[in-house]
Amino acid sequence: MDYKQILNEIKPSKEESHEILKISKELINYLNEICRNENIDAEASLVGSVAKKTYLSGKSDIDIFISFPLDVDVSTLKKTGLYLGYKCSDKFCGKPSEHYASHPYVTSEICGFEVDFVPCYKIENGSQLKSAVDRTILHTKYIKSHLGVNQNEEVLLLKRFMDMTGTYGSEFKVGGFAGYLCELLILKYGTFENTLKEASNWKYGQTIDLEGYNTAKLFNDPLIVIDPTDMNRNVGAALRLDKMAEFIQSARNYLNSNNKKEYFYPASNKFTKKEILEEFKKRGTDLIAIKFNIPDIPLDTLHPQLRKTTMSLVEKLNDEDFSVYQSDYWSDEENIAILLFEMSVSKLNNTKIHHGPKVFVKKGTQNFIEKHGIENCYVLNDFIVSKISREFITPYDFISYVLTSENISLIKVGKNLLNNMITSYDLLSLDDLDLDNENFITFLDDFLNPNKYLYR
Repeated sequence: MDYKQILNEIKPSKEESHEILKISKELINYLNEICRNENIDAEASLVGSVAKKTYLSGKSDIDIFISFPLDVDVSTLKKTGLYLGYKCSDKFCGKPSEHYASHPYVTSEICGFEVDFVPCYKIENGSQLKSAVDRTILHTKYIKSHLGVNQNEEVLLLKRFMDMTGTYGSEFKVGGFAGYLCELLILKYGTFENTLKEASNWKYGQTIDLEGYNTAKLFNDPLIVIDPTDMNRNVGAALRLDKMAEFIQSARNYLNSNNKKEYFYPASNKFTKKEILEEFKKRGTDLIAIKFNIPDIPLDTLHPQLRKTTMSLVEKLNDEDFSVYQSDYWSDEENIAILLFEMSVSKLNNTKIHHGPKVFVKKGTQNFIEKHGIENCYVLNDFIVSKISREFITPYDFISYVLTSENISLIKVGKNLLNNMITSYDLLSLDDLDLDNENFITFLDDFLNPNKYLYR
């Protein structure tokens, strides 16, 4: 396939590249001037995809790392790093906010760009690591020195393909491929298309070790890519198994497709909001939504807790004999979250079989009979059992019981969500859902059509 047209659309224009490098240079020069004038032993530098020329058009966030000597204590690094970030933001009339990774850093909107000011330690190799962000400068240097002529374009094609197939982004919300991981894949396989050909044959535990460190045995992950700058780190550690599998299948679908171009553009919704309601009704399943207010916490904290809570409720609903067909969660990331459960079984009979021990366990069997009454017990296969009344006939009954301060401990709820779930939740049915939010409509369309990103 000829990728010229795709590259013309996804590659930053000369004007965009010039502008972002101009702003970056001005910010870095100002930070380093402050450091000289105020005797601060630190140096600012440009890192990330902008520095490596592997950023997609319109997605050009600026990452500026401020490196301190290894002998600077952590508290000084944090305090001075925040001071420099805020001071630079003020100088350029930015809108700053404070975030937290391995330590605090400042994000600011400056001249239309999102800029991160991140303090770190100046290290020469992975063995000197003092915080997780310290490697980033080494990553930038490694990629810049190893990417061949025009290979940044191959990275752009891979990032765009992954983005459009729902597998790009290492943040917890996505669980996909990080930008640095994409760059290493191109270093390994040479081109975008060859990367897809190789990936179509990947197995669980696939290993890439560009520097031949032979440390893959330290890891047990779906994809093991040894960091060239740190032999004890797997760059693929954050990649979820399902996202690796989705990439493998989307690669196979693409290679076999007569419509390859469409894989570089957003997948459109299959259903309108009216059709979404009709489709759920056609499936004959009961849809339960738990809507509640979310606390003001970082997104990398919010999403793991939403996922954990959803999975725990699925487990407990299944334990109660309510069969969950599929589940997921959605949030506007500002005010609300919705946990969604599509039920195969949503109403049960009034009694259930309660298993006791096997009849060969004489004492246990006797205790079970004494507890439940001999007239209520019988043998099923080789177990002594009795019939008991169900406590919960519908999943609504069970969820209402659980989401109280007395019983919430029955499920594993993200600690920051606990109070909000108890005090603000609403149990909604399909007809109660607000279908005016376009992002929520897309989420429901994805829920109904899990294949839409993998196949065009």
